[in-house]
Amino acid sequence: MNIPTKVPEKGFYYHYKHDPSLKVSNYAYEVVGVGVHTEENCRPEDSSMVVYRPLYKDANVFKAGKLFDLRPLEMFMYDVSKEGKTFSRFTKITDAKVVAELEAIKKTMYGVE
Repeated sequence: MNIPTKVPEKGFYYHYKHDPSLKVSNYAYEVVGVGVHTEENCRPEDSSMVVYRPLYKDANVFKAGKLFDLRPLEMFMYDVSKEGKTFSRFTKITDAKVVAELEAIKKTMYGVE
């Protein structure tokens, strides 16, 4: 089993599609951890997955039953290029006021602290 050395911290993140002029929860997610595939015959890129959940009610996995999103660790951690610009796919939210707002949204959406 390959244990990853670089993983995202638990907490709140914005996806690069986040629009700050919209709701604070627009493309906001909570990373709950990283899972490691239990089978050795999986594709290498699927051996470690980030487990996270959306904090906006329009997300398909929320509408489907409050499910979690999974994304290959490498895809989560690395940059994307769009329209000639390169930036992080996900950015950790460190603003205490925004984190408090997202904590409240999480509690309302998922009933968890």
